[in-house]
Amino acid sequence: MPEHTKIKKAVALLYDRKESQAPVVAASGQGELAGKILKIAEEAGIPIQEDPDLVEVLARVPLGEEIPAEVYQAVAEILVFVYSLNKSRG
Repeated sequence: MPEHTKIKKAVALLYDRKESQAPVVAASGQGELAGKILKIAEEAGIPIQEDPDLVEVLARVPLGEEIPAEVYQAVAEILVFVYSLNKSRG
């Protein structure tokens, strides 16, 4: 069984500096929907970061809304990780 089918919740963020001040929640779901979100991310080569506590907070944010200020630091650390992966891939 693929690992993403075991996940109970997933949240996808979108960050476009030109469009918003902070990342926005692009997708959110639990159960089978969480598995689909993760499968799409994997197929697109989007890095996946597991942080159950952060997912709990972000899952409460309505779709299309910016993330709350109290999780900026945690999300910034993830973005640094993603940017470093993208840079190493060229």
